Amino acid sequence: MNHCGKGAQKVALVLGREIAKQGCMLIEGATTGFPHWAAKGAKGMGGTVVGFSPAKTEKEHIGSYHLPLDYRDLVVYTGFGYSGRNLLLTRAADAVIVGCGRIGTINEFTIAFEDRKPIGVLRGAWETDELFQDIINKSHRVAGMRNKVIFDDSPSSLVRRLLRVVREEKRKNGLARKTRLLKVAKR
Repeated sequence: MNHCGKGAQKVALVLGREIAKQGCMLIEGATTGFPHWAAKGAKGMGGTVVGFSPAKTEKEHIGSYHLPLDYRDLVVYTGFGYSGRNLLLTRAADAVIVGCGRIGTINEFTIAFEDRKPIGVLRGAWETDELFQDIINKSHRVAGMRNKVIFDDSPSSLVRRLLRVVREEKRKNGLARKTRLLKVAKR
C-alpha cells in the first residue's frame, strides 16, 4: 500500500469497523490493500463482508489473481475480470466509499458517479482526493449529484453522513431495504 501513504491500513481498519458499527454490510472487491484492511475491521466488529472477485473460481482467485479469502463471509466469483467485477460490486451497493487507490478505484468511482449513487470520498494522505474532485468538476453532470458526493476525513462521520443520504434517497423512492455500503479502494 505504498501509494496510499502512511497510516492507510489503520484508516481502512477504522472505516471497516464504522461500517459494521453503523449496521451496514461491507461489499468489496475481495482484494488486497485498503479493501482487505476494511474487511478485517468490519469482521473484527462482527460485521458481514461480501467480496466480489474478478476470478471465476476460488482456484483462480488464489492462484492466478493472488487474492486473499480471509475476512470475508462470502466471495462471489464473477469471472468477469477487474472491469466486470467493478461494475457488479458497485451496482450491488446502495452507496460507494472510495479511499486511496489506483485505476480500479477510479473506475469504481466513475461507475458510481455515472449511476448517480451516493458516494463517500474518504480523504487521506493519498492523491485520489484531488482527482475525484477534478472528475466531478469536469464531468458536466453535477446536476443531481451535488449532495450525493461527500468528502470527509473521518471514517465515522463519512459513514454517518452517507447513510443519511442513502436513507433519504430510499425514503423518496419508497424503499425500506437495509442499507449496504461498498468500500472501494486499491486493487
